[in-house]
Amino acid sequence: MSYTVNHETKKNARVRSLFASALVLACAFGTVTLAEAQVTPPPTPTDIAVPVGNTPFLVGHAFGSQGYTCLPTSTGAAAWNPTARPEATLFASFFGQFVQIITHFQSINENPKPDVIPPLSGNATWQSSLDSSRVWAVKVKGIDAGSDAASCPTAGSIQCLLLQSVGNKKGPTGGNLLADTTFIQRLNTRGGAVPTTACTVGQTQLVPYTADYFFFHAQK
Repeated sequence: MSYTVNHETKKNARVRSLFASALVLACAFGTVTLAEAQVTPPPTPTDIAVPVGNTPFLVGHAFGSQGYTCLPTSTGAAAWNPTARPEATLFASFFGQFVQIITHFQSINENPKPDVIPPLSGNATWQSSLDSSRVWAVKVKGIDAGSDAASCPTAGSIQCLLLQSVGNKKGPTGGNLLADTTFIQRLNTRGGAVPTTACTVGQTQLVPYTADYFFFHAQK
């Protein structure tokens, strides 16, 4: 009898937890438009400023890693390749809950913009955890971390960037949270820089980082 009661209690607790999570996600999805008015990126240097005519609509706080590979150099030595593969999860606060809203990774651009030839190595990708819509983007310009107190204050970290969309795709059920994204700013970076240690060819290393990603779409 005790086992049955405990089992049912745990089962009900799991159901309530799942329901609460689903409710938070539903509310989060429903309030994106409302939150848009509250998204205010910090001022940035001109190099990584978003072009006029684009409006911020979403911000995600990223926790993840930059993956580096050790490659041979022209002199026969070995060094870390500064091009990294990102893996991160982006969160936002809704109704007092810190909710996962986006995953960030590298993938093949499945819906490139006209005149864009997707590289076989893939593009940086952001996929909505709410409706599975995606945006692929490439770096336009960057500034060194520590060079701007307002937007990129932590020296020794990965660059802060302006990225431009090279492809967008709606989710399988028509979701479009990220389907209209035009630009992304990566700001307030901490960590993630290229390793400075010696390495052997083929060696890989994950370097943890955090950052704020601001998403923009064309002004409506």
